[in-house]
Amino acid sequence: MREEKSKNPSLSNEKSKKRTWLWPAIYVGFSLLFVGMIWGYNAFIGDDAEVAKGPVVTDENNQVAVTAQNQNMKFPFDEAMLDQMTVLQDFYDTEATEETQENSLLVFNQTYETNNGVSISIDGLPFEVSAVMGGTVKEVNLDPFLGDEIVLEHENGLITRYRSVSEILVQTGDVVKQGQAMATATENDFNPTAGIHLQFEVFEKGEAVNPRNYLAF
Repeated sequence: MREEKSKNPSLSNEKSKKRTWLWPAIYVGFSLLFVGMIWGYNAFIGDDAEVAKGPVVTDENNQVAVTAQNQNMKFPFDEAMLDQMTVLQDFYDTEATEETQENSLLVFNQTYETNNGVSISIDGLPFEVSAVMGGTVKEVNLDPFLGDEIVLEHENGLITRYRSVSEILVQTGDVVKQGQAMATATENDFNPTAGIHLQFEVFEKGEAVNPRNYLAF
């Protein structure tokens, strides 16, 4: 007896179409998923990089602004002469030893005055006085008794004073660089026993502070 082939042509075509589109659809789906994962990862990394960089600060000319670090003080003289330098009188510190305090008293006509800075001598000879930091000349005072002086104002708020100088090379309003020569150390009538010296003082928030806080004398 002959077998009947009862296959439905339309059903076979439908199954064939399903098989034809099944694997491409799966491939496209995985491809879209993979692309989406890559896009998401790149977006995540990009956000992190922006956070790590932080905000970019620009100046008025739309250029990247650079914050300068505070300068460290240099000696108010040529560092090559450091071995020849002597501190004749120290800054008067109420917490210092009795010996140091005695060495911090300036004497004139049998009267005592506490020293607001340090009196520096280099072999008792004239020496070039230079700016310990960059700044602006706030004052130039001529006083034959106390000694002529230069007062500098610095960006970090400090004030430095250079007294007992001559041959002054700067004037009020000048902008000076760190290490720039400004005058020559000399003697004065107020502290004649010191001979040729520089009276160097540092002021922080209007108060005299020990220059040794900034310089390793």
